[in-house]
Amino acid sequence: MLNTATTLGRNGLQDWLIQRITAVVLAAYTLTLLLFWLWHPAGDMLIWQKLYTNIFMKYATLLALLSLIAHAWIGMWTISTDYLKTTWIRLFFQISIFILLLYYFIWGVQILWG
Repeated sequence: MLNTATTLGRNGLQDWLIQRITAVVLAAYTLTLLLFWLWHPAGDMLIWQKLYTNIFMKYATLLALLSLIAHAWIGMWTISTDYLKTTWIRLFFQISIFILLLYYFIWGVQILWG
């Protein structure tokens, strides 16, 4: 029961699919930033501020942030269930990762929309 309560999806196939979708989202976001950086090599602060005031980029960044959080959670959950056999250590690890990822999400939203 602990295993099903701590995973993001309901089964391994759903977790696998979420991992692949979030990886594609993160790759597309990274490619977009790389192309923007190549198009504007000077990279002064005004250009980057203009990029991130665009509402499309804000939503794309939010989607990338959510994808990163989901991707990291599934990966860390998988590692913890594979390698941490003691229940209380695994639970402590998973709760710690959850709190850390929640903190990063809140921080990212504050930076993005603040």
